[in-house]
Amino acid sequence: MVVVQEDDFDAAQLTEALRQRHPGKTGALVSFTGYVRDYAEHAPTHTLFLEHYPGMCEREIEALCTTACTRWNVLECLVVHRVGELSNTDQIVFVAVAGAHRGDTFRACEYIIDALKTRAPFWKRETLADGKRFWVEQRQSDADKTQQWGLDAPADKT
Repeated sequence: MVVVQEDDFDAAQLTEALRQRHPGKTGALVSFTGYVRDYAEHAPTHTLFLEHYPGMCEREIEALCTTACTRWNVLECLVVHRVGELSNTDQIVFVAVAGAHRGDTFRACEYIIDALKTRAPFWKRETLADGKRFWVEQRQSDADKTQQWGLDAPADKT
């Protein structure tokens, strides 16, 4: 399931709902919550504005989830991503994966968040406390991290 929304989310509620959808089968549930953080060097981050390409964005994230479910033995993937203007420390993204075993579940969750950062059509504009605004560019380290998953190569199912 993939949701892109302006509203905040309740990570505990999302986690419990995911667990309840697979009673008796979920032996592991791994989640990741990302937050707006202050990483500007010369002034604190005030807000982060996220734009997305509606429709295309959801389809790309769904494709990442499908890939994760195909590559690893997991039951379900859930992604909730916020858009709009977010303040420093607000939640941005929630990724959760339910599976029978922790290994596959951890790998699937990490893959989704890594690939989401480079594949989903989101654009981020940061506003600093001093009023300076700029578009956040993709970091090479994020692209390298996504590439290491070998998106076009079959995954090891062990």
